[in-house]
Amino acid sequence: MSDYQTDGGGGSSLDSTAKFDRDELVRGWREYEQRLPHVLPILKYAAKTDMGQVRENNEDKFDYYEPEIPAILAARGSLFAVGDGVGGAQAGQIASEMAMKNLIGYYYESPAEDIESALYDAITATNDKVFAVSQAVLERQGMGSTLTCAVFVENRVHLAQLGDSRAYLIRGGGIRQVTLDHSWVEEQVRAGVMSREDAEYSPFKNVITRSIGATSMVRPDFFEEEALPGDIWVMCSDGLTTYVTDAEILNIAGNYSPSEAARQFIELANGRGGRDNITVFVISVRGLHPFSM
Repeated sequence: MSDYQTDGGGGSSLDSTAKFDRDELVRGWREYEQRLPHVLPILKYAAKTDMGQVRENNEDKFDYYEPEIPAILAARGSLFAVGDGVGGAQAGQIASEMAMKNLIGYYYESPAEDIESALYDAITATNDKVFAVSQAVLERQGMGSTLTCAVFVENRVHLAQLGDSRAYLIRGGGIRQVTLDHSWVEEQVRAGVMSREDAEYSPFKNVITRSIGATSMVRPDFFEEEALPGDIWVMCSDGLTTYVTDAEILNIAGNYSPSEAARQFIELANGRGGRDNITVFVISVRGLHPFSM
């Protein structure tokens, strides 16, 4: 069950998500142990991306994949991802497009036994590919992309993070930022060198310290949470969090359907300036159902 929206600027789903060949994804799947999932998370979700009020192109991307084969659901689950390109207009857009497209393919092809290892394999392989392109074309040197992705497998949620796009968990009337920003100011705040208020107004606020493709080595953070019925996950680029507070994310995502919440987030950020691209994924866990053939 899904609730899906495309580009907030009026584009088709092919404008908003990267293309990939499904036949490539099934390579190696027959090698997985043919186990069946115990439970299936019932997800309702929506995503929107928008250029904002100032930019002339959209460097943000989102993508997702939901397998239907029970053994793949048990071994790999369903993946949702958001990326924000950096390194200049065209280069940033290419980097985020490549990151989304390759991450999915590499993740489902990975022979790793556990989810975190499969995510690490996919991220490092994706980083190698984006970095190689950045080195091959002078105008693309230094390009990269943030990455925030969530994998729903049975009653667990596995997350991987690079950069300052975020994942929030709404549960029991509260909101919690699960991921940690990889940005210069956030690292200064965590080190106790800079106050939160100073960070908000720092000219280096948008300087990120980790990304896909900017360097030959990549060091993602990983997180794991239990999935509970009623949970709502919000993944977004900094084009949203620059203008919309955590309390407002809680209020909107907690009171509206994923489609309506995604629409309101885009409208709110644009209404307050929209100086950056804006992308948001809203994923609602509607239940955990015992699996049956």
